[in-house]
Amino acid sequence: MSGQGKHIADIRSDYRMAALDEARAGDDPLALFMTWFSEAEAAEITEVNAMVLATCDSAGKPHARIVLLKGLDATGFVFYTNYNSAKGRQIAANPNASLVFFWKELERQVRIEGIIEKVSDADSDAYFQSRPADSRLGAWASNQSSQIADRQVLDDNYAKFKEQFGENIPRPEHWGGYRLVPQHVEFWQGRSNRMHDRICFQLSDGKWAKSRLAP
Repeated sequence: MSGQGKHIADIRSDYRMAALDEARAGDDPLALFMTWFSEAEAAEITEVNAMVLATCDSAGKPHARIVLLKGLDATGFVFYTNYNSAKGRQIAANPNASLVFFWKELERQVRIEGIIEKVSDADSDAYFQSRPADSRLGAWASNQSSQIADRQVLDDNYAKFKEQFGENIPRPEHWGGYRLVPQHVEFWQGRSNRMHDRICFQLSDGKWAKSRLAP
């Protein structure tokens, strides 16, 4: 085990692709994020919209998992899930949460902290109906985060709802969207010798204040 630990400690990369300064960052973190996201798409990064969502339960215990960004506008970052899932219960108990994007091919990371709110029923309905039929059935078949006896439970539920709904699959009331409304956004650009660029935006009285952080 000690040998493996030594090997892990020796893993490192030197980052040399780009730089980020205050002028390049601009004054609007969401505009900069959209630029970086577009550049990540152009770089053909696999699962470019994958993000770590970190939440806390009512006891303050942190939980994290990968979810997919499904919407972005001037108000925040949108994803969809089962409201009764573990993450849904945690959000109901404590709406403070954070997101992390890591695009290693561009040597970039973005951290976002803010408050989570539900999107409108109309937005949830529209996105749900845009999903493939099999995914819509899955939202009914899986009681997300609950213990099940075996895989057959899922397969039986799926078959049951497929027979029940046919092609007209409505959105379950327990399934829909959340929006993380950002209050803090940090952009990290890898630099050589661990002298990374970190530009931080903090929302204060409705305006974004920009600063540089030491790496």
